[in-house]
Amino acid sequence: MTWDLTLAFGLGLVVGSFVNVLIHRLPRMIMGDAHVSDAQPYNLCWPASHCPQCQSPLKVWHNIPVLSYVWLKGRCSFCRHNISAQYPVIELTTALIWLSSIWYWGFNATGFCWAGFITTLLALSVIDWQTTLLPDDLTQALVWGGLMACALGWLPLRLSESVWGAVIGYTSLWSIATVFERLTGKQGMGAGDFKLLAGLGAWLGPLALLPVVMLASLSGASVGLILKFTHRLRSDGYVPFGPFLAMAGLAVAVIGIDVIARWMGW
Repeated sequence: MTWDLTLAFGLGLVVGSFVNVLIHRLPRMIMGDAHVSDAQPYNLCWPASHCPQCQSPLKVWHNIPVLSYVWLKGRCSFCRHNISAQYPVIELTTALIWLSSIWYWGFNATGFCWAGFITTLLALSVIDWQTTLLPDDLTQALVWGGLMACALGWLPLRLSESVWGAVIGYTSLWSIATVFERLTGKQGMGAGDFKLLAGLGAWLGPLALLPVVMLASLSGASVGLILKFTHRLRSDGYVPFGPFLAMAGLAVAVIGIDVIARWMGW
């Protein structure tokens, strides 16, 4: 492994540790159930890292990505309560995302842009699957990140394509959801999905939106049926759409629109 890939992997581990913070804290900040006083604000920086079970503040050596989990044998150093395996899994996954992005796109601004793009999709997917929330902090960062990367020439899209991708991405799902709600009186899709597709449009362009939505719909319906027949569907019958949009967007980014179009017989 060359030095640039090694560095990318190490940076990915560090970023993955922060992704765990986003996954844990952003939904609680949105829903207001952080259980802290007005004198002690709850955000991404405060309070410092602590055990969610016994509330003991963690030492520096408790926060080393992956290694601390292995060293502590998956248990809190203070109360010996089990630490969720999600923490090292997210850290390793993010590290592999950064490693793969730099290997595929190169050790340059473009490679780091795509690493950030995929990492944001990972965070959004996990949060949406666990809580059915797609935080504006991440979806808007995706939109503006795509627009700025295109404006700076770091993505193979003209700025006008990025803008129209974002506009069409948002308005297309918003229109479908609005018509569905008017006809049925039920909400079929949340505003977070509109913003996520706008972000994907900003990165991939307007021509990618139809393949993304088709892939997401097919995969989401398939997983929904599997969950239903295995009796693991949520009690409200809702299957978050965000993770499937994210996976479809990643597929289009890596494989390309033309290849996916041929697979789908277009």
